[in-house]
Amino acid sequence: MEEELEKLQGLKDQLILYLVENGMRLFLAVVIILVGFWVGKSLSKLILKICDKRGLDVTLARFFAGFTKLIVIVFAVIIALSKAGIEITPFVALLGASAFGLSLAVQGPISNYGAGIVLIVTRPFKVGDTLSVSGQSGIVDNIALGHTQLYNEDDEKITIPNRKVLGEIFVNSQEFKIVEGVVGIAYSEDPEAAIRCVRDAIHSVKEVAPDRQPDVGIDAFADSSINIGYRVWVPTQIYHKTRYGINLAIFQALQKENIAIPFPQRDIHIINKEV
Repeated sequence: MEEELEKLQGLKDQLILYLVENGMRLFLAVVIILVGFWVGKSLSKLILKICDKRGLDVTLARFFAGFTKLIVIVFAVIIALSKAGIEITPFVALLGASAFGLSLAVQGPISNYGAGIVLIVTRPFKVGDTLSVSGQSGIVDNIALGHTQLYNEDDEKITIPNRKVLGEIFVNSQEFKIVEGVVGIAYSEDPEAAIRCVRDAIHSVKEVAPDRQPDVGIDAFADSSINIGYRVWVPTQIYHKTRYGINLAIFQALQKENIAIPFPQRDIHIINKEV
């Protein structure tokens, strides 16, 4: 017990001696790191402001700002370690020796970062675009090095690893999304009148994209009806709300014009055979 106390006392004395001899260096190192964080944050904000004034894409602006901040902090840490009297050469050698094993352990994150760099440089989509990928759809909110984040009409945040985005077929419909629907009319009705009616009903919905004309026409000849199909561009942020409004407007317009919407029916013929 006494030996352990003596060892602890010895360590305490060594620590006090180290702090006395190197206290100023350690204080200077801490100041350098704090200044590095402050400078990195300030430069990041400045770059964002400059990019915003120049009208640069938000994704690239965030990338430049984040990368600059990271570089400044890394240099500050290196300078602080050297000022504190800590030799950084062994750390560099250790990082080089463990790079191979580390790369195997973090293949997923590294591939995400690599895909993120490709996405940021090539810019197949940008913040504000409507993206459909991996069975998910929403408006692009953020493109980071490791992931792409979407949000949908339900205010849900959807985070997709960048390797999934780059390795999949994705659809970018800018700020809009297509509403597709079908309504059936009776064979006794005039399909041209029904098409005009559906088109007018779609134009009556204010949320429909004004610069994109809807496509309306005969979609199919079904068993009990002529199916009138329509395709309409609507804002992604109110996709479902607009889709419901379009369906209601079409239904009310067909009723007003007395155009029948038939229900499925079958003709049954009974043959009476005398024995």
